[in-house]
Amino acid sequence: MTNRVAIYPGSFDPMTMGHLNIVHRSLEIFDRVIVGVLNHPDKKALFSPAERVDLMKRVFHDESRVEVESFEGLLVDYVKKQGAHTVIRGLRAVQDFEYEFQMTTMNRRLAPDVDTVFMMTAEEYFYIASRTVKEVASLGGDITGLVPDLIRDAIHAKLADQRNET
Repeated sequence: MTNRVAIYPGSFDPMTMGHLNIVHRSLEIFDRVIVGVLNHPDKKALFSPAERVDLMKRVFHDESRVEVESFEGLLVDYVKKQGAHTVIRGLRAVQDFEYEFQMTTMNRRLAPDVDTVFMMTAEEYFYIASRTVKEVASLGGDITGLVPDLIRDAIHAKLADQRNET
């Protein structure tokens, strides 16, 4: 019997309830899901890759079929290194599809044996984006229910630390 492994890549800065929804639903299809936290040095992130990995490992601490680790470089190289053949991508809106279609087409060109599965996030999470969560939190808005509580608390602590540094 083969072990169906999928990679769910992203920056996850921060992980949202939409991301969590995609992981849980992916586990209904795949035996194991590896959440690959992209280390993209050009992006200005709230959390370091190591912090994001640590937070997500804590969120998934009771799910043995979910692994969380960081990676850098080409996604298709990472997928092959993990022995996987499937990438999971979450979609919220038409804008997501246009970008994801372009990336999937390039990945397919680079690695024809790697497939991408698109999953629509649950309807109640369509409007949630990491970028807007950070913006709302930085302006003092309530992000409860947009991210797991552990992530919410980490965001508030990180923003408080940043305010204290200035």
